[in-house]
Amino acid sequence: QVQLVESGGGLVQPGGSLRLSCATSRNVFSFNAVTWFREPPGRERELVAGITSGESTKYADSVKGRFTISKDSTNTVYLQMDSLKPEDTAVYYCAAIWLQKYFSGNLSADYWGQGTQVTVSA
Repeated sequence: QVQLVESGGGLVQPGGSLRLSCATSRNVFSFNAVTWFREPPGRERELVAGITSGESTKYADSVKGRFTISKDSTNTVYLQMDSLKPEDTAVYYCAAIWLQKYFSGNLSADYWGQGTQVTVSA
C-alpha cells in the first residue's frame, strides 16, 4: 500500500516562497511516479509537477520556471514554490501514478495524500 503524507502548506504573500514535502512509502518509486496536483477554489484538480525514480521531471506550463520538484534519499518528495501568485492558491495534493500510465500520458492518480492548503494573499 502506497502512503503519501503532505506537509508545509500555509499563508504566504505574493512573490514569496513555500516548500511542500511529501513523505512516501519506501518502495513508492519502484512502480510509480510521484506527482503534485492542486485544486484551486471552484476549479478542477490539475497536475502541477511529477518526478520519477530517475529524477525525470515534468511541469505544468503555469508553474515552469517558478516551481521545482525534487526528491531525496528517503524518497521524500519536495515542491519548492517561488514567485508565488494569488492564482497559485489551492489545496495541494501529493499523488502517485503507476509508471506505465504516467509515461503513456494517462495522468490520473492511483494514490492520494490528504492535501495541504496553500494560500497566496497580501
